[in-house]
Amino acid sequence: MTGDGGGGSLLAISDLHVGHPENRAVVEGLRPESPDDWLIVAGDVADTVADVEWALGLLRRRFARVVWAPGNHELWTPPADPVTLRGLARYQHLVAVCRRLGVLTPEDPYPVWRGLGGPALVAPLFLLYDHSWRPDGFDTPEAALAEAYRTGIVCTDEFLLHPDPYPSRSAWCAARVAETKRRLAGRPPGMPTVLVNHWPLLRAPTRVLRWPVFAQWCGTEATADWHRRFEAAAVVYGHLHIPRTSWHDGVRFEEVSVGYPREWRRRDVPPGRLRRILPAPPT
Repeated sequence: MTGDGGGGSLLAISDLHVGHPENRAVVEGLRPESPDDWLIVAGDVADTVADVEWALGLLRRRFARVVWAPGNHELWTPPADPVTLRGLARYQHLVAVCRRLGVLTPEDPYPVWRGLGGPALVAPLFLLYDHSWRPDGFDTPEAALAEAYRTGIVCTDEFLLHPDPYPSRSAWCAARVAETKRRLAGRPPGMPTVLVNHWPLLRAPTRVLRWPVFAQWCGTEATADWHRRFEAAAVVYGHLHIPRTSWHDGVRFEEVSVGYPREWRRRDVPPGRLRRILPAPPT
């Protein structure tokens, strides 16, 4: 586990979705405040490999370090993408792209932020979901999925995010959770963490979703205590497109998404505001 960090800040953003021209312009405008700033990118950079490479390459040239955790959109295999890899092979290809750019991934040693607010182990995670966040009254994943199809609230992952070679996305999730738990348990004793995952680690943030049935594509109950177990100084996530700060068991959770233009146009805050994770902002 290696790392550095100077006098800058540990910043975060997610859900850049640069396939939209307006969002691409937002990314082109992102700049560090200090040459020592690190940037966490918590998934959903883009749908195609070329767009992911463009965005992360641009950000890596500007920030002292870029740390990426994948979202569901990067893992899609859309028909228009010349890269037709699926599932694990697609993820491994994206990891190779990031390594060529000098961007850290969940497969690399976790870096230690030693700047202001540190030290803290910055852990990009890739955990997926397992349909354990089901709506009330639905006791099985099959029943919850059937209700989603009945209401028409179905995540595009069902059509474009392939789990190959795993039998299901839930099985892939279980494998990722087990391996990541092992890695985090081996961190230096007493070292605080910044846990970074595209999907929220707790179900609580999904309670504000307009369509509660969508929560089954948003995380796993298996990580419900990770912010306590792994001594998180902060937890960073995206996916919900509801940027906000919340507190759970005294731990700060930051949803840092940009979202789609139709969403951020309705907000008072301009898109592309980098969220400061460390040093912690005033409460």
